[in-house]
Amino acid sequence: MYQQNFIDRKKEIEYLNNRYRTGQPEFIVLYGRRRVGKTELMLKFMKEKPGIYFLASREGDRQNIKMFAGLMADILEDEMFEKVVFPDWYSLFIAFFNHNQFKEITKKDKFVIVIDEFPFLMNSNTAISSIFQKLWELNMKEENIMLILSGSSVSVMESEVLAYRSPLYGRRTGQWHISPLKFGYLKEFLPYSKEDLASIWFIVGGIPGYLIRFDREIPLWDNILHNMVEKGSYLLREADFILNEEFREPKNYKLIFNAIAQGSTTIGEICNATGLDKGMVSKYVFVLNRMHIIKEEIPVTASYKFKRRHYIIEDPYLNFWFRYIYPNRIHIEAGKEKEVVDTIKKEFQTYSGHMFEYLVNDILHSKCLDAGFNFTKIGRWWHKDKEIDIVALNENSKDILFLECKWKCLTKKQAENILRELKIKAESVDWNTGKRKEHFGITAKKIEGKEELKKKGYAVFDLDDF
Repeated sequence: MYQQNFIDRKKEIEYLNNRYRTGQPEFIVLYGRRRVGKTELMLKFMKEKPGIYFLASREGDRQNIKMFAGLMADILEDEMFEKVVFPDWYSLFIAFFNHNQFKEITKKDKFVIVIDEFPFLMNSNTAISSIFQKLWELNMKEENIMLILSGSSVSVMESEVLAYRSPLYGRRTGQWHISPLKFGYLKEFLPYSKEDLASIWFIVGGIPGYLIRFDREIPLWDNILHNMVEKGSYLLREADFILNEEFREPKNYKLIFNAIAQGSTTIGEICNATGLDKGMVSKYVFVLNRMHIIKEEIPVTASYKFKRRHYIIEDPYLNFWFRYIYPNRIHIEAGKEKEVVDTIKKEFQTYSGHMFEYLVNDILHSKCLDAGFNFTKIGRWWHKDKEIDIVALNENSKDILFLECKWKCLTKKQAENILRELKIKAESVDWNTGKRKEHFGITAKKIEGKEELKKKGYAVFDLDDF
């Protein structure tokens, strides 16, 4: 089993170190979905810095304060500090800040205080945001400290910590949403071919906490069987944990996820598939979109007023889970795991074709592939019966790239035919007609004659370029 714990995150580490060196008290909010690597990031950052890392529990204020006091006692080298019964958070932090050992430490260095899974504190004390607002205003911002509040519940962090109505609004000095790792880093976890690494991305995305569970010594589909489909495997129930953590009543959210994963992508289609009324579906979809779990799509050239919006599950793991695991739970419970994997493998080529579009979009967005110009917008385009996988454009220079994505190996002739058809479809795209500078491209698993096509001015990428 591969046990690499920390990969990439150079930008995040640089950001935290820059905030640490400001010479001012800092209050940073870090958040991101479960297993994305927040804890490892914070521990890496804290290395060789004085500080406390505290993982909150759901056990209530009394127990959390007691555990925090124990960590403080270790830093202060004061056994008596741990034996004090602190009635509340105020008395705990005031005693800590007034301790001579803390004052000596902070004369030399900024002291880091990390509270991980801050939403757990809110579960037992709804006033915790107000308490930390008061602590920051009256005490913490006068000390040489860097306070970091972190959480996996994106909805809670955004509504209760970052939102305008939160007592903590305006107090933070910085925030960072921790995103999944980019595709290029998957090779650090598994010694697979580019094609198999792409398949892994289609299934779990760039979540380090999932990737680390795959065994680098066994083939792709054995890993999927053992880590995702077999009864008792970690990723079999992970989606339930995510939804239970984010939502008090996840039943209707599961219905919506399942509908989208099976191909119902408009509000009307989701209503028909779930039996839920339009108002309820619209409300749930709005919440999921705000949480970055699903993504709202309109044609990239359309105005924001465009009405017939489509919705996709942005998280590859949840998309795969609801597409294949959720509908097959009965078969898995009956011990038919290998049959379920065989079913998935039969459909996986089609599924991968859709996911490949999102992978290419993500790689272009991160500037790891050269579109030929700096684009200001990127996305799908469709109109009536016509569709283009990716369109990237620059609203200032009027450059526009039309790109088709094919999850297959293409001969030079096949690629040329696809490009010819793409040019015909592009004529239907109503955007700066007569004034735009058009670029055309294609991406696939493997493209024969790639360099010749590039010489003709096409943007051509295959897995070797990823």
